[in-house]
Amino acid sequence: MAKNFKELSEREIVALAISLEEEHGRIFADFADGLRETYPATAKMFEAMQAEESEHRRSLIDLYRQRFGEHIPLIRRHDVKGFITHRPLWLVRPLGINAVRKQAEIMELETRQFYEKAQERVTDASARKLLGDLAEVERQHQAAAKSLEQSLTSNVREQEDAASRRLFVLQIVQPGLAGLMDGSVSTLAPLFAAAFATHTSHDAFLVGLAASVGAGISMGFAEALSDDGSLTGRGHPWVRGLVCGLMTTAGGIGHTLPFLIPSFHIAFTAAVFVVAVELASISYIRHRYMDSPLLAATLQVVLGGVLVFLAGVLIGSS
Repeated sequence: MAKNFKELSEREIVALAISLEEEHGRIFADFADGLRETYPATAKMFEAMQAEESEHRRSLIDLYRQRFGEHIPLIRRHDVKGFITHRPLWLVRPLGINAVRKQAEIMELETRQFYEKAQERVTDASARKLLGDLAEVERQHQAAAKSLEQSLTSNVREQEDAASRRLFVLQIVQPGLAGLMDGSVSTLAPLFAAAFATHTSHDAFLVGLAASVGAGISMGFAEALSDDGSLTGRGHPWVRGLVCGLMTTAGGIGHTLPFLIPSFHIAFTAAVFVVAVELASISYIRHRYMDSPLLAATLQVVLGGVLVFLAGVLIGSS
């Protein structure tokens, strides 16, 4: 079971910091290796960042040995709630410079927030100073990652707002999209099963309404309890939970409302149209904010939606 950050002891915090520095150093080395032929200057920057991460790791190990002894427990990011799971871009060849830049900036932002939070948790003066110094270095690394964006685009305003947009994606778009997808897809089966079982608009509306509200409550609590946002910058957990819950409910309500129409056939036709609009909207949002290819996003969302829709129709007609 993953631990909450607040439950970590000072010994575990320093051990986790050592693990993070080792992981980031190896990722930066892979970035440098993947960019060396096409972007040699950028590769040198990542080599310098990798060397700094190695120095940070050595400093942290020295601090750990002075305070806690020789044995360093193995604690990684997935052992602690609140860290973002990074896609292994460093394994892909050829490396995309935009994808590398985004990931490097988010990694440094996340690590800086970790050091700032860790500094508040430790009591030893030398440990607090080291963690504060490391947070400042991570801030400089984040600035270096941003500088890559300045060399790749002429839109200055977009450069300045890029980090804010990525935080917006983390705090609002991701939980909202997860809720919208779940609400739009998961409620199809019970709604259309009830519709075809009863051929009554009112009964189908009640089932759809109950499924939408129930899914919204479930998804809202699941998102709020998934991580406290202290390390990832994803915002207050209950805000994310509210966004996720409301979007889940909205996703189900959208194709439920047409069943307020007394005529079953008209209501069914309108509901199918709304479902098509919902799936198209989800595909576009995934493409716009999550860097998913539009065709792949559309096929994934539409295929899932159609399968759930057909399951509801077949069950309701049996």
